Amino acid sequence: MSDRPEETDIVLDDDDASLTESERPMSFLEHLEELRWVLVKSALAFVAAASVIGIFLKQSSEVLQWPLNSVREDYPNFILDLGTTSVMEGFTVIIQMCVVGGLIMAAPFIFFFAGQFVAPALKERELKLVLPVCLSGVFLFLLGVAFGFFLLVPGTIRVSIELNELMGFITRWTPGSYYGLLIWLSLGVGAAFEFPLIIVLLTYLGLLTARKLLGWWRHAMVVCFVIAAIVTPTPDPINQSVLAGSLYILYWVSIVAAKRVEKVKRAEEATAAED
Repeated sequence: MSDRPEETDIVLDDDDASLTESERPMSFLEHLEELRWVLVKSALAFVAAASVIGIFLKQSSEVLQWPLNSVREDYPNFILDLGTTSVMEGFTVIIQMCVVGGLIMAAPFIFFFAGQFVAPALKERELKLVLPVCLSGVFLFLLGVAFGFFLLVPGTIRVSIELNELMGFITRWTPGSYYGLLIWLSLGVGAAFEFPLIIVLLTYLGLLTARKLLGWWRHAMVVCFVIAAIVTPTPDPINQSVLAGSLYILYWVSIVAAKRVEKVKRAEEATAAED
């Protein structure tokens, strides 16, 4: 009786030894250690990106003021100089630039580290889906940021100038108000441009179909205008309509992508049935 547990222990040890390092199941503490390193590497990437912005602070500020400077050329007699109204407003803007800019610059690295942490738990089919989804998400987000930065922010500034001239108001814009508008519009539109990817993922999971999406085209138009009204901080109907129209175009693009996803899924299911 005393010899059998020893034999069992030996067999278990042999089985564990036959597994490779990647195949061996990790313990709870090992998972925590892996998560700790993901957080550490993500934090280092963020600190490095924020430090780069801090080192090149003046150059970064000039880039971020491009929408304001481009509109200033169209209104040479209109004063568009930014001025602080509180003692620490300049410091607050610097922190805002470093934190938000650092997060945006470090985001690809953070996603990569997170992907490395999650990858061992995914199947081969799911791993093939991760890279296209991540690349599509980054592309759509950057497209939305560029759309807001190069189109919506200058458009909002022009509308504000026209209204001020109409009412005879003196312009007293602060850096906090300008950078707040810039961050809200750029990041908000970047996040809003992610919704086609969400639709495609829901289609892949079988929760939506291209037929349903085609039937909801009227509802989608209303939703796009609601999203545009939330994202744009001003009640300007022109910018809201431009954003809503862009989102609605992306909705139809997502329908085409959903049809493609359904076709690929049917092919995979047919192949699996033959095997």
